[in-house]
Amino acid sequence: MASTIQLATAGDCAEVMACVHDAYVGYVGAIGRRPAPMDANYADLIGRDVVYVLRESGDERLLGVIVLHDEASGLFVENMAVHPAHQHRGFGRQLMAFAEDRARGFGLPEIRLYTNARMVENIALYGRLGYDEIERRTDEGFARVFMRKLLP
Repeated sequence: MASTIQLATAGDCAEVMACVHDAYVGYVGAIGRRPAPMDANYADLIGRDVVYVLRESGDERLLGVIVLHDEASGLFVENMAVHPAHQHRGFGRQLMAFAEDRARGFGLPEIRLYTNARMVENIALYGRLGYDEIERRTDEGFARVFMRKLLP
């Protein structure tokens, strides 16, 4: 089935929050607290038109979410989450490709993101997608790994 990515609407808020919760809840023990995306204000983010949702065409189930901020120096990926029931099917890659296409469309030179140092699967995925680690540091009480991808 084909999937589509579109701007989230207010009606998507509960599904977005559930997807993010389910995608991150397994990390609470490893991190020792709730990962930051679990406590984001998705109603506000959706209202600012920075949240995009991935759905399978004809099904309308929410498969994943990406939060993108266009900045002068590049595109910042605040959060990318795929519902656990749909992981390992290429949806994370599809969401990240969407972010790259958006950045290129705006002529932005790079994409930046961070993830928690304990989320080694995420670090590995971003590395496979061409992201380079640029820094590790404690930020807002979290051990974060900052990464970027330069765009041609």
